[in-house]
Amino acid sequence: HGFAVGGGSDIALCSDMIYMADNARIGYMSTRVWGCPSTAMWVYRLGAERAKRVLFTGDQIDGPEAAAMGLVLKSLPEDALDAEVEAMASRLASVPINQLAMQKMVINQAVEATGLNGTQQLATLLDGISRHTPEGHAFKARVEDKGWKQAVAERDNGTFDWTTGTPLKD
Repeated sequence: HGFAVGGGSDIALCSDMIYMADNARIGYMSTRVWGCPSTAMWVYRLGAERAKRVLFTGDQIDGPEAAAMGLVLKSLPEDALDAEVEAMASRLASVPINQLAMQKMVINQAVEATGLNGTQQLATLLDGISRHTPEGHAFKARVEDKGWKQAVAERDNGTFDWTTGTPLKD
């Protein structure tokens, strides 16, 4: 339900299964300037090309698009979401915990074998660095000068050139 953006998307994407309301939104807008998703789960869920499409633009996507891309397991109307999640939870509860644990260990090991830990360490480092680039400093200065809402709107709408520190003309 609602928004899973920025670090909230990192938390959501680390889940075993994601069910999303059709009208919910997920995204990492700060990839436009001042952020890098430290879990790198966008790549593992979407593949490189789709992850680039979302992270290069910083766009938010809704439930149906997230499901179509493979980012989430399923998108449902908001009023049907809880019942669907409860049904899956009940189904999983009927499986012995040791069986679930073994399956999760094997699946997670397969993901880890692709380099997840190293990727996450690099992403965490780059997340910090992104805030200290000239563009990151320009974003912080713009926040201090014009306020958080305006600076974020300019970042997310692509109406400010963070390299030159000037608004873009229409």
